[in-house]
Amino acid sequence: MQYRRLGKTDLTVSEIGFGAEWLERHNYEECKALIDRADELGINILDCWMSEPNVRSNIGKALAGRRERWYIQGHIGSAWQNGQYVRTRDTDMCRAAFEDLLTRLQTDYIDLGMIHFVDQESDWEAAINSPYMQYVNELKKSGKIRHIGMSTHNPLMAKRAAESGIVEMLLFSVNPAFDLLPPTDDINSYFAEEYQEGLGGIDPDRAELYKLCEQNDVGITVMKGYAGGRLFDAERSPFGVALTPVQCIHYCLTRPAVASVMAGYDTIEHIEQAVAYETASAEEKDYAGILAKAPRHTFGQGECTYCGHCKPCPAEIDIAMVNKYYDLATMQTEIPATVKAHYLALEHKADACIGCKSCEERCPFGVKIAERMKNTAELFR
Repeated sequence: MQYRRLGKTDLTVSEIGFGAEWLERHNYEECKALIDRADELGINILDCWMSEPNVRSNIGKALAGRRERWYIQGHIGSAWQNGQYVRTRDTDMCRAAFEDLLTRLQTDYIDLGMIHFVDQESDWEAAINSPYMQYVNELKKSGKIRHIGMSTHNPLMAKRAAESGIVEMLLFSVNPAFDLLPPTDDINSYFAEEYQEGLGGIDPDRAELYKLCEQNDVGITVMKGYAGGRLFDAERSPFGVALTPVQCIHYCLTRPAVASVMAGYDTIEHIEQAVAYETASAEEKDYAGILAKAPRHTFGQGECTYCGHCKPCPAEIDIAMVNKYYDLATMQTEIPATVKAHYLALEHKADACIGCKSCEERCPFGVKIAERMKNTAELFR
């Protein structure tokens, strides 16, 4: 298992995480078996947004004796009322639900206290400019949460959070299908049977979000990495081709600022299919070659997706990383100091490019890599 730093939280989390929603279907013994296997394979971060009492209790019992090995994303504003889940900003309800979460998880703190489910402008205002946020800050001051995060499916709200200085990390929906779509506060539109024709490439707001998060050191954990499983089925996929779990995970992990993919698991086999990413070959990870040849909604030509398909470079340049830093640098009129420092720390920089263009022959999206290497060298010089 490989581990990544989760933005300014400085937590070192497993690339493959545990989205626990499906555990609602299982009894304690089954929950424990799934968490046991994840633990054995090195997974160390779990998201529990659910308010249903039994699943919280089952997770707490399964983690007993090893709580210190796991980072938990716990949601503030997910409550249980009259036998069903409700989302709320009411401080009294949030307090009762969060204390219930601590009790049932058998812990006295949550690593990542998530501002729960902010998809609309009104949600943002209700969360940030209200007694709700005072309660969140109270939890952090008391040590009951270590860091403040936020969950959202809307890139516009995610951008607000990334620029706010309040939110340290995001739980955001990332996959190649959702990334085609313009911002919306209607999550159902992401799961439409068909997408409108003419889509191509990553939506500009989503591309900007990833770069803002990288620039502001706001780490991302990923939800909906498989698009609800529709990407595994060529007939249901908006691309008209099927991807594997490994390819979906690689797509997510090549987005700027992404630290962990919180995949959902119904069986032990599902866990092993996700963790297979860690030993997969470059060919097994390759999503770019498939999407570039897909019959529908292909990614735009000339757009670097940081997929690494261009490797190997005879000058040993990490082309995807150089392209990422170039894109981050050109977002601003002046290169951010952190971006410049990260670029200068690369062992082989853009000025090492010999112009052979062998990388361009392998690039599925027709990126003019040699030209970008020249521009990058000049920019950082």
